[in-house]
Amino acid sequence: MGKYNDYVELHLHTAFSFLDGASLPEEMVGRAVELGYRALAITDHDGLYGAMEFAQLAHAAGIQPITGAELTLSDGSHLTLLAATETGYANLCRLITEAHHAPLAESAPRPTPQEEENGTGDAHTPALARSVRRIASADRAPRLDPDLLPAHAEGLILLTGCRQGRLAQLIDARRFQDAERLVREYVAWFGADNVIVELQQNLVFGDTPRIQHLVQLADHLGLRYAATGNVHYHDQSRHRLQDVLVAIRNRTTLDQSHRQRRPNAQFYLRSLTEMRRLFARYPLSLATTRWIAERCEFNLATDLAYTFPDYPTQPGETPDDVLARLCWAELDRRYPEEDRERAAARLREELAVIAKHRLAGFFLLYRDLLELAREVALEIRGADSARSYAKLPPGRGRGSSVSSIVCYLIGLSHVDPLAHNLFFGRFLNEELSSIPDIDLDFPREIRERLIERVYERYGPDRAALVCAFSTYKLRSAVRDIGKALGLPLPELDKIAKLSEPRSANALSHELDFIPGYAEKKDLPPWRDLVELAEQLAGFPRHVTQHVGGMVVSSRPLCEIVPIQPAAMDGRFICQWDKDSCDDAKFVKIDFLALGMLSLVEECLELIAAGGKPPVDLSRIDFNDPAVYDMICAGDTIGVFQIESRAQIQMLPRTRPRTLDDLVVQVAIVRPGPIVGGAVKPYVEHRQVQRTSFLPIEPHYDHPCLEPVLRETHGVILFQEQVLQVAMALAGFSAGQADMLRRSMSRKRSREAMLRLWSDFREGALRNGVPLEVAKAVFKKLLGFASYGFPKAHAAAFAILAYQSCWLKYYYPAEFTCALLNNQPMGFYPPHVLINDAKRHGLRVLPPDINLSGLRCSVEGNTIRIGLGYISGLGEQSGTQIILEREANGPYRSLADFVRRVPLPAEAIERMISVGAFDRFGLGRREALWQLGLFIPARRFGTRKTNVSGRQLPLALPVAQDGVELRPMGAWEQVAADYEILGLSPRYHPLGLLRHCLPADLVTTADLTELPDDTLVRIAGLVVCRQRPATAKGITFLLLEDERGLVNVIIYPSLYESRRLVVRGEPFIIVEGTLQKRDETINIIARAVSPLETDQQELTPPEAAIPQDAPLHTEPEPATALTSIAPAAHNYR
Repeated sequence: MGKYNDYVELHLHTAFSFLDGASLPEEMVGRAVELGYRALAITDHDGLYGAMEFAQLAHAAGIQPITGAELTLSDGSHLTLLAATETGYANLCRLITEAHHAPLAESAPRPTPQEEENGTGDAHTPALARSVRRIASADRAPRLDPDLLPAHAEGLILLTGCRQGRLAQLIDARRFQDAERLVREYVAWFGADNVIVELQQNLVFGDTPRIQHLVQLADHLGLRYAATGNVHYHDQSRHRLQDVLVAIRNRTTLDQSHRQRRPNAQFYLRSLTEMRRLFARYPLSLATTRWIAERCEFNLATDLAYTFPDYPTQPGETPDDVLARLCWAELDRRYPEEDRERAAARLREELAVIAKHRLAGFFLLYRDLLELAREVALEIRGADSARSYAKLPPGRGRGSSVSSIVCYLIGLSHVDPLAHNLFFGRFLNEELSSIPDIDLDFPREIRERLIERVYERYGPDRAALVCAFSTYKLRSAVRDIGKALGLPLPELDKIAKLSEPRSANALSHELDFIPGYAEKKDLPPWRDLVELAEQLAGFPRHVTQHVGGMVVSSRPLCEIVPIQPAAMDGRFICQWDKDSCDDAKFVKIDFLALGMLSLVEECLELIAAGGKPPVDLSRIDFNDPAVYDMICAGDTIGVFQIESRAQIQMLPRTRPRTLDDLVVQVAIVRPGPIVGGAVKPYVEHRQVQRTSFLPIEPHYDHPCLEPVLRETHGVILFQEQVLQVAMALAGFSAGQADMLRRSMSRKRSREAMLRLWSDFREGALRNGVPLEVAKAVFKKLLGFASYGFPKAHAAAFAILAYQSCWLKYYYPAEFTCALLNNQPMGFYPPHVLINDAKRHGLRVLPPDINLSGLRCSVEGNTIRIGLGYISGLGEQSGTQIILEREANGPYRSLADFVRRVPLPAEAIERMISVGAFDRFGLGRREALWQLGLFIPARRFGTRKTNVSGRQLPLALPVAQDGVELRPMGAWEQVAADYEILGLSPRYHPLGLLRHCLPADLVTTADLTELPDDTLVRIAGLVVCRQRPATAKGITFLLLEDERGLVNVIIYPSLYESRRLVVRGEPFIIVEGTLQKRDETINIIARAVSPLETDQQELTPPEAAIPQDAPLHTEPEPATALTSIAPAAHNYR
């Protein structure tokens, strides 16, 4: 039989033909292995999104991967191209790139593949010229101008396409002369050997006569013809999912998408026997597929020609020389004489490894990019700003690169690796198998401008952002599939909200715990929903942009991977995600936007703007006892990295007092250490060590691990320790150990690690380590497959964590203001942040039409909410208000504002509702009434007559029509505040409710005085819900009342019985046992119920109104409690 079977499938769509292919690449390859395929092509629609993943899977399975794509031409017809050679692959990438850059009217919707194949799409769109103009339509379809094909035909094999191919359309229309003319044109472009007439027999009406005419045409012109399956799913049973995908794509139901769906269930990957039967009359059509496969010598898994840009040097100088010269000069400046010898030894070691792997140019290019970032930072900050005085770097390193002294010396890291005892082998080693990652964090505004500069320097054809794929999870699958099945939308919304954020294949399990659905899930159509959701789990939904990854290339990148416009104007993304880029051995530069850096920069500006001395964060005391006291108390809401509910619970137990302690603290609350069993022993050892007068020796699984694990009290907390443990216990080299580490971070990593177990075991036994000890240690390493931090990364983050704590402690108003201005970021929504600020003695004031800027501002010890927080106003309108105020003076009244600023009535109503016009002495309800009079007056008159807009008075008696308007009360204000601002500057809802709550309910402040194990009842607002995978089904709620926060622990049995309340109610009452352990307070819940209050009871007595409440607050029939649903940190 030779290398190939008698048949090779050359027309195959995976799930990366978005919402069309109904099987993932691994499912296609797995089925191909079962059927005995030796070669297989991938031809997704207008892209190579899944091509690298497919090629890697096929190559590993012993199947030759053939890379191709089915392109949509400008007239809507399809054409299939296969890359036979490296040149052909480059041309394919260029053509796909051209198709995605072609202009298209936004009003022109993309015909679905089913519409196109059934002939119901638009096949008469005029040919479109090449353009790089960005089109913003979400439904914009790639379209390739066929005039571009001749210039990019080399190395490509053309298949004439499916039923929507232009040739098939002409045959079906019996326009045989036009069909012949078209094929001759293809031959003129590609050559006779590279044009293949494509035959598809899917048992659809019209297939048989079409095939007969196509074969006759091929014979007449002396061309080959080939059978293809137009495969859209690996198994015939997936046709139901494919139908659903079509309905989802068309935003309709199955019942309403008959014309768009495929006509039958015959578009699956067939066996050789089935293909022989289907094409029994045309045996040459099968043989041709084998001939094509033999010609397709290009293998994407092994033959991609990517090179990183060369670094320019002076004659006689190499990149290694330049890098060494820069590093040695900086080493003398940075290290005192007593540390210089140790630093020099480390530098020589690193430079040797860099030279061996020829990476000097890589490091120098990063240095140049950082210098470019300095220019950008200076432009944005200004030379005389507080940020410039503080000498803030334009960006900061993160990740394992922080362990490198070379990165430290050339400015890519702000952390001295020697001072923090950072291990170099995690970043670079002698056996390096791939290019290392250097991740850089930037303030948001610097990052945005820097990306633009990179495009300017390298050009959009040599630089692109890495893409990412949004995938189907349970909630999105329920909503999309349910709509396609025609299920009631309220029920779908209920299921989505009450389900855990799991994989879509867990839907059956989730329905068991939602009342009313356990009985229905085995009945149609709910049974179909469950089955289809399981199949759809993990499918890509659409293309998005990676958080910061960027690829640059010495040759045009669009010859290596297709490039398409991103959602943001002026941005371009390649069609591969980070894993495919890694498989391609791309050098990925990570420009990451870190909100805390933006916060720090703004905070420093606010400090200086308030007349206080400017701050240089590099010179603050990193051993300040007062700051560490705040940290140890868990008073860290809003700071960097140590603000989460879990961190706040742990800080009083671990009590960090140094920067090294903070490094551990940043790393410890991660799935890796938790699953690896490291957290509890570490915390217990810290507690014993703090209370004992004698040194306590940690437990080590083996004496050889003591040097590696001493700093973490005998447990594995950092990724570097995974490498060091493998080297110390099993004799691994740094390269072998890094392979073990890498196997933990990729898909199916557990299987890869189990394959490494044999080497680990043998190495440990050679070193005299008992087998049981080797097993125990390896099991702990397996825990890190769940994700853990490198120490270098934790060290970089710990410095910023401390700096944020220092600013919060010494400049709370400026810190909180900057925190509000840089949302979204961190763990808590804004309403939690301002309640924390008020508990720390800060005042928070509502927006003011004459005092507020667009952003929040600081007024002494007070924070003024900015106009930008008013939803429905918008940045443009807010800016318009401020510019008018600056140009013509403060607004004198509501009427004056309405005359001067032409805004929609709805926007002004929202401003009134949150108190922006309170300064004019009108009650909010009265102001709303007057607005209704002002707005028509402004619009009175016509342009033609040039009549003034002022309405003339009419002398009629009106006294009898006067109505006394009741002022807006406290609860109405709270409801408006939360709806419009997302927070309430004046009140906490529980403060207004307290008078009508049962007398036996305690507050969070009472908990500190109550003894351990007390049965308590407490009411609060849920500000955080978490159910970590590492917590064995336990759910954690963070409950807030007007006095503070408390952690509530809900065990699985209670959660399942009260899931609707736990997951859906914003205000709840918890009954449970008070647990006071290790200076932390928890409530172990026994019962959970919604907080229900009679509407008339919500009117607070005068004593319940804060002293700084507005004078016009009076009792009112209160808004229902359900009208307030503040944002919460839910299950992230």
